[in-house]
Amino acid sequence: MRQFNERVVLQALRAHGSLPKADLARLTGLTAQTIGLITARLDEDQLLTREAPVRGRVGQPSVPIGLNPDGAFAVGIKIGRRSADWLLVDFTGRVRQRLVLNYPFPDIPVLLPAIKANLNRLLEDLGPLRDRVVGVGVAAPFQLGGWHRMLGLTETQSRAWNEMDLAAEVQALTDLPVSFAKDTSAACVAELFQGRGRDIGSFLYLFMDTFVGGGLVIHSHLHRGAHGNAGAVASLPLQVAHGGDVPPQLVSQASLWDLEQRFREHTLDPMAAYDARALQAPWLPYTQEWLERAAQALAHCIVAGTAFLDVEAVVMDGAVAPDLLHNLLARTRDAMKAYNWEGLQQIPRLELGSMGSDARALGGALLPLHACFAPDHGSFLKS
Repeated sequence: MRQFNERVVLQALRAHGSLPKADLARLTGLTAQTIGLITARLDEDQLLTREAPVRGRVGQPSVPIGLNPDGAFAVGIKIGRRSADWLLVDFTGRVRQRLVLNYPFPDIPVLLPAIKANLNRLLEDLGPLRDRVVGVGVAAPFQLGGWHRMLGLTETQSRAWNEMDLAAEVQALTDLPVSFAKDTSAACVAELFQGRGRDIGSFLYLFMDTFVGGGLVIHSHLHRGAHGNAGAVASLPLQVAHGGDVPPQLVSQASLWDLEQRFREHTLDPMAAYDARALQAPWLPYTQEWLERAAQALAHCIVAGTAFLDVEAVVMDGAVAPDLLHNLLARTRDAMKAYNWEGLQQIPRLELGSMGSDARALGGALLPLHACFAPDHGSFLKS
């Protein structure tokens, strides 16, 4: 119970920022005496900081208490189809350091040594604070070799990734405990705790990357699903199967991979799909075509998701230039108007995410931080 109450206090400070003891007692429902004992213990563990007293009120000046940024650290590692990211995240959730590796597609014999080298680099740069790192969180697609024909991979390359236990491979590279989550679920965690999710109880999460992906939050909890794959929107069929024809999936029309192919067909740099060039000449005409097609497919996904989940909002983010994401969101909102919403309680709000390309690695880093310091070790909670 003592540990649980300590975590309740830490979670209150994480959600609301620095607070005086009286406000902490009111928010947590704990007595002033209990708050005093808990903050004293957390002070001893160097997990808290005390700010300058606030004067001007009746009685003794209040002293706001906050999280000590150097109290704990975690490393988040995102492994994607086009790049890998390493983030060093402090106790407040702020990114302290970032490393990036770009590639056409990850090569296992190259990537695993890079994971170890960059992880050790981040840890060494912490110096004497190295011992305050609580763990490593890995965020990656469940099947990195999936849709290998679309990516131009061989069966051997695809099988190597799909049969590998990435979490176990990373665990073999470090003495720190390693957590794993589907990359878009990790991104959803970041949005849940440090973005729009603080104000939205239930939402479907869409993340635009090489392949579109998703996550699901129900009543302020990340919903993982029976196999940890809830929100797997990439596999959503876009029409009814008929006459033996296999319907296309959302991944084929609402992914940056599709935009890459349009650029490649016109001898343009396909990597412009991930930066500001996508909305500049000579890429712009092909981006406009992709935006129209992707928005229609995403609107279909949102209608289907609303019918099953009855969420109050859909949050869209991605590893794309902000202007492109804004444009896609606006077009998707317009495309939603073309559907028949009869029988559904309401059209969900379509909101812009706030994490961007850091979302997956940041969510990965939050996994060990919340495992060590959140009130419930087994689930993501917030009041």
